[in-house]
Amino acid sequence: MLSDENKEMLKSYKAWGLKKFMGREYEGIHRISYLINEKGVIEKVFDKVKTKSHALDVLNEVG
Repeated sequence: MLSDENKEMLKSYKAWGLKKFMGREYEGIHRISYLINEKGVIEKVFDKVKTKSHALDVLNEVG
């Protein structure tokens, strides 16, 4: 389990920031995923994650 109380990792991976919903602005977590290889290098960024298809999107990318 990971704890990031200061949001340092969230911010470094651009997963925390300003969001808008129904005319209201607030800070929150963005749906974003990264494929990171065994050397720690980011291979792919999924910045528009759709929950219904994301698992298949990732499998298609690695397979």
